[in-house]
Amino acid sequence: MPTAGEITTLLAALRRGDPHAEENLVSLVYDELHSLAMRYMRKERSDHTLQPTALVHETYLRLMRQQPGDLNDRAHFFATAATVMRRILVDHARQRDSAKRGGGKQKVELQDFLSSTPPRIEQLLILDEALTRLSEWDPRQARLVEMIYFGGLTEEEAAAVLDVSVRTVRRDWQAARAWLQAQLGGKPE
Repeated sequence: MPTAGEITTLLAALRRGDPHAEENLVSLVYDELHSLAMRYMRKERSDHTLQPTALVHETYLRLMRQQPGDLNDRAHFFATAATVMRRILVDHARQRDSAKRGGGKQKVELQDFLSSTPPRIEQLLILDEALTRLSEWDPRQARLVEMIYFGGLTEEEAAAVLDVSVRTVRRDWQAARAWLQAQLGGKPE
């Protein structure tokens, strides 16, 4: 596993325009991105048409196309990658769901998302809508949910990315889960 310093150094080289930095970066982060994609895909339905390798490739391409200069270090890189992966999966779910346009909203238990039970497409879209509303109310808490739940970052890594204390991360994480549960219409945890 590459060290945080190696990734940070390559990201700095990428910002400076080093022609070999991207090639070296992909070889360092590929396995960890693939592990992240596997974690995401375990939460998806078993017949999902998107494979972890394709999710990694699409994520990396979007990261390099959209914001390579904004990535500061390992934790920031993987936090951003987690957000991009979530967006890819939500876009994929929306495309799949557009053919089935069902009627009303349904109640969703936050615990269903935090467990290993794969959420249905409708649940994923409802959670995405709730996260969008959370980001309007408190962007840091929404980002924290993306990093910890979707990205698998530790509280310490999330604190470093957000430039806050671990105690603040724990407080925000608890508040975000309570807020999401209230929005999703389920029982408080």
